[in-house]
Amino acid sequence: MMANVTDNPAAGRFELIEEGHTAYADYRREGGRLYIDYVFSPVPLRGKGTSDRLMRGVQADAREKGEEIVPICGYAATWLRRHP
Repeated sequence: MMANVTDNPAAGRFELIEEGHTAYADYRREGGRLYIDYVFSPVPLRGKGTSDRLMRGVQADAREKGEEIVPICGYAATWLRRHP
């Protein structure tokens, strides 16, 4: 996983803290699949590539664990189409 992206299993989300704000991707794991339910970036971080860096960390973690990512969130689905 990318160094700045952390897995918070108690909250069921990956987190990335930048400029004192937390972007996150809510997830659930079932049967070797990582479902990304929602990706959120606070307003001050939008347009700065924060969600992209967050998703790169999510993707790296899933690859490391051999999980298939199943995007439920529209942003995650679009991001994954662009970064297979």
